[in-house]
Amino acid sequence: MIRTQFKAQPRLAGQIRWTIFLRACFAVILIVASLVFSSQQNYSFFSQPFLTLYNIAGVILILSIFYLAWLNKFTTHRFLAFFQTILDTLIVTVIIYVTGSYESVFTFLYLVVIIYTSMILLLKGSLVIATLSSVLYAALIEFEYYGIVTPMFGNSFISDTMDESHIIYRIIIMILACFAVAILSGVLAYQLKGARQTVKMMEEHLRRTEKMQAIDEMISGIAHEVKNPLASLSGSIQLLHEDTTPGSYEDKLMQIILRETDRLKSIVDNIRLFSKPQKDNAKQIEPSGIIEETVELMSNDPEYSQRIDFSLELDQSCMIYIDSDHFKQILWNLMKNAAQAIEGSGKISIKLKPAGDTKVFLIIKDNGKGIAPDKCRHVFDPFYTTKPDGTGLGLPIIHRLIDTYDGMIDFESTPGKGSIFTVLFRVRDAAAR
Repeated sequence: MIRTQFKAQPRLAGQIRWTIFLRACFAVILIVASLVFSSQQNYSFFSQPFLTLYNIAGVILILSIFYLAWLNKFTTHRFLAFFQTILDTLIVTVIIYVTGSYESVFTFLYLVVIIYTSMILLLKGSLVIATLSSVLYAALIEFEYYGIVTPMFGNSFISDTMDESHIIYRIIIMILACFAVAILSGVLAYQLKGARQTVKMMEEHLRRTEKMQAIDEMISGIAHEVKNPLASLSGSIQLLHEDTTPGSYEDKLMQIILRETDRLKSIVDNIRLFSKPQKDNAKQIEPSGIIEETVELMSNDPEYSQRIDFSLELDQSCMIYIDSDHFKQILWNLMKNAAQAIEGSGKISIKLKPAGDTKVFLIIKDNGKGIAPDKCRHVFDPFYTTKPDGTGLGLPIIHRLIDTYDGMIDFESTPGKGSIFTVLFRVRDAAAR
């Protein structure tokens, strides 16, 4: 089955931990500022609104401890992020009410919550908080204007000093500010996330490329030296095989030798492809069509058809510069690895999307068994394999082919949950650029 849907779960733990720390710092600053201001104005430390502010700061500190315990015990990080940002918006509303509602100087805290929400939950999350902030602020001001909510100070309502048109104007300005900040910060956060992902890919790719270059010349020389004797050996065995009686003991031995000789030839060809891939047939291609054909081919394979569910989200406008055969080899190997990582039934998601004007991302995600942390660093090492019948050249060859076309590859894996392989392709040849 093929569905057009793709979802990615970002890693939020580090970002949430930072917001918890900053929230606790804000609570401490709120307590200190209230103490300093009350002493300078000769107010009692326990008079209103300072007592309420102390209580709010205490609640924030208790919630910070609760959030930290939740973060360390559970894995529902996205739910925790939404929960704490929504609760922060409610707390900001209380702070604004305590400090004068319409006259409060703390309305900017709504914008602060929207900004850090966009950094954690991107545009979608910031729009949710902007909507909630607008509704809460408008409700607070309108309720106090019509006397539904009693002012914190005295018995004077906003309606006693303000015209309703001024109230509506203030609310509209606040709503526009909330959504403007949400959209701007959400877009910037999305771009920053993409930039960080690209930088991480570059660092890891360069590290692996330098490691591979150290053994390139040796591998190429070995493949060249083995190729000619292997060809002579294969030819000689073919001649000897012709003189054997079909079905005899010697014939069976010859068939085994020929089969293993062909396997050796395949390994040598892979080594030569790894050491010196050619891109003479490279051109601009439309990868979405090839992806659909390859997925259809794997969907009809009896080995995968009954247990793998494919999900596609492909931008049909994407173009990349590569030999189409090389792209098929990269795609097939990544999809095959993803399918083999799934024990029983599972899902493979494939996403193709542009990244600016010169790059295209191919993302292949599975919900298989994942890769153990101690094995992640060796995934692209030549001849490293965890499969009984593997040669350890599949992913190294993919890495070399991608590097040949000035691209990059990176992956993330969580044991028991699956892996995500991300490939960055170039739209045009490096020489043309």
